Amino acid sequence: MGANSSSISELPSNEYLRKLCSTETVTKNDPFWNQLLSFTFQVPYNSADSRLLEESTSAICKNLAINNFHSGNFGSLIRVFLIRARELKASSQCEDNIFTWQTYNALFILRNISKYFIENLSEELLMEQFGALPKLADGKDDETDATGNLCEELINSLIELLVDVPVLNFTYALHLEALNTLLILLSSQMFHPQPAHESALYRYFMQGRCSIHACLLMKTLVQNFITQEKCPPEMLDNNRGGALSGFTAAVASSLWTVMTLGLVGGPKKSTDDKEHTLLANQSLLIILVLTNHCTTERGLSNPYRQALFSCTNSQGNAESTSPTEAVATFKIDFTKLYNTLCHNLKDDQTTLSLYLLLHQNMNIKAFIMSRTNLDQLVMPILQILYHAEDKNSHHIYMALIILLILSEDEVFNKAVHEILLKNIVWFKERTISEITLGGLLVLVVIRTIQYNMTRMRDKYLHTNCLAALANMSSQFYDLHPYVTQRLVSLLSMLSKRHTKLIESLKNTATQASSQESGSEAEAEHDNVQDLAVLEEVIRMVLEIINSCLASSIHHNPNLIYTLMYQKDVFIQFRTHPTFQDIIQNIDTVLAFFSAQLEKHDKNLSVHDVLDIIKQGARQFKRERLKKFPELKFRYVEEDQPEEFFIPYVWSLVYHASNLYFNPSRIQLFSVNT
Repeated sequence: MGANSSSISELPSNEYLRKLCSTETVTKNDPFWNQLLSFTFQVPYNSADSRLLEESTSAICKNLAINNFHSGNFGSLIRVFLIRARELKASSQCEDNIFTWQTYNALFILRNISKYFIENLSEELLMEQFGALPKLADGKDDETDATGNLCEELINSLIELLVDVPVLNFTYALHLEALNTLLILLSSQMFHPQPAHESALYRYFMQGRCSIHACLLMKTLVQNFITQEKCPPEMLDNNRGGALSGFTAAVASSLWTVMTLGLVGGPKKSTDDKEHTLLANQSLLIILVLTNHCTTERGLSNPYRQALFSCTNSQGNAESTSPTEAVATFKIDFTKLYNTLCHNLKDDQTTLSLYLLLHQNMNIKAFIMSRTNLDQLVMPILQILYHAEDKNSHHIYMALIILLILSEDEVFNKAVHEILLKNIVWFKERTISEITLGGLLVLVVIRTIQYNMTRMRDKYLHTNCLAALANMSSQFYDLHPYVTQRLVSLLSMLSKRHTKLIESLKNTATQASSQESGSEAEAEHDNVQDLAVLEEVIRMVLEIINSCLASSIHHNPNLIYTLMYQKDVFIQFRTHPTFQDIIQNIDTVLAFFSAQLEKHDKNLSVHDVLDIIKQGARQFKRERLKKFPELKFRYVEEDQPEEFFIPYVWSLVYHASNLYFNPSRIQLFSVNT
């Protein structure tokens, strides 16, 4: 690129880049590298500019892919970076901005070349590019600089950079570029889907030298996420004036103007966008990538996954839940991690991370369950569900599964009804001046079920919603009148749908003939399946109501009031064999409280009726109710979790990493999902 290169249009004709991709060998000690790595560049702010950069350099990268087998210049560039990377720790301590800047530029060029190779070459050919050596006059390889596996050395060097070099104002961009380069190297999964354990790149990460740093790397990445350090303002400022003077200041400024090359994300950044915590975002994406590959293969352990899922609290005395297992791990401040997770749950990647930590790390799960400020965690989850129409289905699933995991804990189910909320501004259906967190949770989950019934019609989503409510049902406490109304209204809606389906099936049977078309038969089959699912849902809702009545009838007068007010909803279920047994309990409760009301005047106010219900609840003997098995559901991950999580994680990288990937070459997932 050279010191004078400043625009994308100049790149194809740049003399330094042309020399790099030619057949001419450039050794690692050639002064050429100092010239090449002293460049400045205008920042592309959107995907169109980033794509333009890729299109402008594709011919250069293609020539290098061809000529590298003769010149070995790709390997020389890697060696130049490796030499500089070894000295980075010392240079950062003495604030050598020029050295850091040129090291960054070397890595930036490496990343863009590697990206082209990964997107356009098979892994076998990619490995050959890393191993290519310059040719001697007799055609043999010049093994003067041959030193082990360059790809593995590069990965190891990047990890050591992240672990050993402190994040300072002038090293922030270098850390970010190291993370971006790791993401690019790991992104081979997007373009050449194969079991990760069969990939040479992934084996470098999981085994040998790189794996030695697994604990320190995961700790560094988690700490980056917790810290949420914002980009230095110089990084995103293209209009720097004359505040800096001298050559050192000029090249330091160049570091900031080049660092976001390749970042995408829409129109020109606003003031708020300048505060983006890019390092935290990329760190979290790397965590997700490393922990969700190589999870089930025998004989190949994932040290990053093991380290993350066994980490402990640096601020507490909690012992590991598996003290007999010799697993390398680290300590982190759980309070800070909890607060950061809560603050960022609007993002898919944070929600997925919370799910993984809750499901896999028993230390973190126990810590979260002991929090007195659970509203900070639950409220963002509820907002994800409330705004489901704006979220992708995976984000909704993750939010629901988190609630399901939380609901498995009785302490949680009790605690949410002890946290009082006021004026929930984002809940628009009805103004509620005061409600418990538990009541709001029930309300939003019911709303999600209704949304799913009309829009998504996803049985898996129904199952998780109802399982969470079922787990909580025995601990329902003083449910708000609006919550009980929505619960019984849900049953009413299901009842009407049940009636329509029955009538539709009867009409189909009546009209059946030998000339019945295939489409009509298929429609009938669908209706039968829909009816079976619907009856499962109705049964579960009735069991949830019954569980609440059997366990805490004296704490829920509003539910009894609503059941009595809408008792006609239960009529059609009394003679249905699927619901008869559970309806008997509800009828017993309705009959008892109806008898209590008949003892008083008919002109009773709502307040009077509630007082009578409260008195009756104290007298009601729960032994009169038929006992049913306790409603307890536990989340169980699918048998092949990688089939879901790997495409999901890479779709998050594609959409949230601010890196441009060629969508036409992606094979792992549909870019529109």
